[in-house]
Amino acid sequence: MTPARTPPSADRPRLGLRERKKIRTRTAIRDATYALIGEQGYDATTIEQIAERAEVSPSTVLRYFPAKEDIVLTDEYDDAILRELHGRPADEPWTDSLRYALRKAAARATAEEPGITRLRWRLVAEVPAVRSRMAQSMSVTGRLLGQALAERTGRAPDGLEVRVLTTALMGGLMEAFLYWAEHGHRENLQDLVDRALTVIEQGPGRGNP
Repeated sequence: MTPARTPPSADRPRLGLRERKKIRTRTAIRDATYALIGEQGYDATTIEQIAERAEVSPSTVLRYFPAKEDIVLTDEYDDAILRELHGRPADEPWTDSLRYALRKAAARATAEEPGITRLRWRLVAEVPAVRSRMAQSMSVTGRLLGQALAERTGRAPDGLEVRVLTTALMGGLMEAFLYWAEHGHRENLQDLVDRALTVIEQGPGRGNP
């Protein structure tokens, strides 16, 4: 069985004017936020400044993003991870499928938006409010992963085994990304994700890498 593929953009229904406008507004707010944070830091950047830079009202910013942390952490990788998992061969060990899907997500993040991905995780490492919001976001990802893993293993998605596994996965991934940020993004993120998954599967092993 071959992996499922994302349909080409030409096959997708064209978005209406209203939806395209929403996407442009979200993108403008997001770009303004990252630009301002790059110029003056996270704490000094206000919703009013973001609105002015994005040429929208503060109420519009808050309508799209309830808090500043939500702007910083916006990404679209949950669906991509689930697509990769669902597209793997049915007889492939679930650990191999999971490793493949998470490596692909890490590769996409660092390839498509390398600067933003590095800044996002530096903020997660340095700003408590951002880290707390990221933990909330990853708990949602964990529930989605739990449902997918339950389908592959035949276990109940709310069973103890699946809950423990997904909690361990999310914690391990959070630490891998934080380690990457705290060490100046010098190491390959995919390799760190691999190492985190290996620790979850096998334990820490010996030595002091």
